[in-house]
Amino acid sequence: MKFISSSLESVEQNFNEARAVLEQHQFTLGGNWEYSNGSFDRALDESHKVWLRIPFDVVTGYIDSETTENDATIRLGKPYVLKHIYQEGNDPEASIRTFGAMFDQFQSPSDPDAPVEDRWITRAKQAITEVEGLF
Repeated sequence: MKFISSSLESVEQNFNEARAVLEQHQFTLGGNWEYSNGSFDRALDESHKVWLRIPFDVVTGYIDSETTENDATIRLGKPYVLKHIYQEGNDPEASIRTFGAMFDQFQSPSDPDAPVEDRWITRAKQAITEVEGLF
């Protein structure tokens, strides 16, 4: 993981407004969000192994990804780049579900904090620059 200096750090913004701006620049609400915090994520590569992440904390109100009726104010954190390395091919630890006999094909990264090459840092800085002036 590599942190990126940005004027976005500590910016407070309405959640819906921040989300709308960032979605126009290929960011999505990260799947690990909670009512009190979360992140906006943007894949930097086509295979979705390298990510630019802008974390946030909820300052007031609450967020809910299912509705636009959010009243939250969020504070953006320090952006960072992370890289996940996945084992190619079938997961040898895939489990069979009791009901439906379906295979759990989604595997955890074999290295969730792989080294991030300079080219990804450069690409992340460009993406951050695109949105800094919008806040």
